[in-house]
Amino acid sequence: MAAVTVYGPPLSTAVSRVLACLLEKEVKFKLVPVDMSKGKHKTPDFLKLQPFGQVPAFQDEAVTLFESRAICRYLCDKYADQGTTGLLGKKEGGIVERALVEQWLEAEGQSFNLPSSVLVMNLAFAPRMGMKQDPDAIERHAGRLAKVLDVYDQRLGESRFLAGDEFTLADLSHLPNGQYLVNTEKGDLFTSRKNVKRWWEDISSRPAWKKVVKMQTTPPS
Repeated sequence: MAAVTVYGPPLSTAVSRVLACLLEKEVKFKLVPVDMSKGKHKTPDFLKLQPFGQVPAFQDEAVTLFESRAICRYLCDKYADQGTTGLLGKKEGGIVERALVEQWLEAEGQSFNLPSSVLVMNLAFAPRMGMKQDPDAIERHAGRLAKVLDVYDQRLGESRFLAGDEFTLADLSHLPNGQYLVNTEKGDLFTSRKNVKRWWEDISSRPAWKKVVKMQTTPPS
């Protein structure tokens, strides 16, 4: 089986989401770094792969995709019986189990992602890039994320993972932003909630995600 190709730096939250899915599904892949500091994501050749000039871009033979969550869904469907099965729900679970996964994927994309992304940018990336932080935005979005995680904490008191008692793409999709946030001054948003803390320790200790984190901290050769 030929390797698929992912374009983008592993430090990107969206790229790392795809990498985690590839590793969970045990799909061979080639990672092509894109130096965004030099505008490589805006070149004509790259825009043919990702018309918005963002990362990741993805190729699997004749298939070209962008948007990390769409790529992950594609991988879970194409390689359903490979690696970690059931990331979009077990076959025997039928449409209800799939709907539960999609429901919590939507919660991640619509409710968790915006406030957590603002916090990641201000608390994790701004200091590295020499940018000014926005204290008002930090507090405002920390409050919004707290409300989301209150809902999660209640849900996770009822089941081991968000969509049920099996790890799914709904859980995986939270790993990139969560990884950055737990190591900042707002990490208590996760650790102060009993069920969220237990869930986070569970999903972030998965071997596939540990490999992604290692890729993020290892300089490219």
